[in-house]
Amino acid sequence: MDIRLPFDRDGSKIAAVVAVVAIFLGNLSTNMGWLGFILTISCLFFFRDPERVHPKGNSLIVSPADGTVLKVSECDPPDELGIQGKRKRISIFMSVFDVHVNRAPVSGRVEKILYVPGKFFNVTLDKASDFNERQATYIRAANNAQVIFVQIAGLVARRIRSDISEGQKLEMGQRVGIIRFGSRVDIYLPVDVEVSVEEGQVAVAGETILAHFGGKQAK
Repeated sequence: MDIRLPFDRDGSKIAAVVAVVAIFLGNLSTNMGWLGFILTISCLFFFRDPERVHPKGNSLIVSPADGTVLKVSECDPPDELGIQGKRKRISIFMSVFDVHVNRAPVSGRVEKILYVPGKFFNVTLDKASDFNERQATYIRAANNAQVIFVQIAGLVARRIRSDISEGQKLEMGQRVGIIRFGSRVDIYLPVDVEVSVEEGQVAVAGETILAHFGGKQAK
């Protein structure tokens, strides 16, 4: 039987190392031992990876990240994405207290993964979408619509890890990677989608419905 720990693999490794150090320090000082214990629990908390149950429906687009809906807008995407025309953009802010594991917003095929080096501005600023270090994942959904989600690094988050590859088929809600520690995810959608969330709303990765496709062959 396959037993899966409810923590991301990076967190499990880091927590194991911290726990060993905590045991060593505990033999030297009770206070240092308690500090190590607290750090171990903090690592497990930061890297928790609970199971999620995604909704059913090919017309649905779910949140790729836990966090707060920062902004819903219609805008021209960054030039490097190569998208012609405006798109609906939903930005989700991930605090250090949110689950950091990201999930596929739709079922489909990974067309491209694009890494862009950049700065580490506060991710609540609009310029973070254009200037921060980021990684974009292009998914071609079952209805032929192109969905792009961008994992954006910030002041604290300095590492984006992708667990998927180009050409891979994804299921809605599938784990796709992680950003450490807290950050922002932008998702770009066709302009005819019907957005289902509001700014300030809390989203749950793989479960919260962000939008519905507006047409059978959205571009």
